[in-house]
Amino acid sequence: MFENISESITRLAVSFVPVLLGIIMHEVAHGWAALRRGDPTAYMLGRLTLNPVPHIDPMGMGMFVFTALFSPFVFGWAKPVPINPRYFRNPRKDMLFVTAAGPLTNILLALSFAAALRLLLFAPDSFLLYNPVGKYLLQMFQVGIIANFTLAWINLIPIPPLDGGHILEGLLPRRAALWFSSIERYGFLIVVVLLASGLMSSILLPLIRGSWNITLKLFGI
Repeated sequence: MFENISESITRLAVSFVPVLLGIIMHEVAHGWAALRRGDPTAYMLGRLTLNPVPHIDPMGMGMFVFTALFSPFVFGWAKPVPINPRYFRNPRKDMLFVTAAGPLTNILLALSFAAALRLLLFAPDSFLLYNPVGKYLLQMFQVGIIANFTLAWINLIPIPPLDGGHILEGLLPRRAALWFSSIERYGFLIVVVLLASGLMSSILLPLIRGSWNITLKLFGI
């Protein structure tokens, strides 16, 4: 029992930095993309910052702690950055760009952690296997890859209010998009049901494993 508790606490510790960074940069990316498309709302409200305080969502952080301790994959969420489509010249096209920026940023972060892991593996085995700092970095970089691919794939599930739902909404014809957007009120409930039933894991785990394997081969790890 105590070994399980110790393993869970260690997992939480090595997950904290990469998951928190992934969650925050996901939202900052949305705000930055909106600013590039003419919407200064997130910038004016001080949300284009890596300071975690303006981004913290208590429920999202609670989900991060819970999944770090008990789930096969770790994820959470921050407060969504405010977006005002009235600033956009082409609302459908610009919103598609803004929405895709979040998952794309998580994919780039996963690749960045993979590059860091590749460099770390040049260190001697004595540092990686027996030095606490080396062991921590080795685990943290691996979690950074897995966690950010997890955040990307979860958000790409085509259920509003997830990013994938908004991306699909932007690609659908207008009438179909209006109908599809109407299910957003039930979106969070659908996600909870998918999680509780295990369907979410059966969908995500093959995608995460595939992304992990491709990335390791890409970096020669």
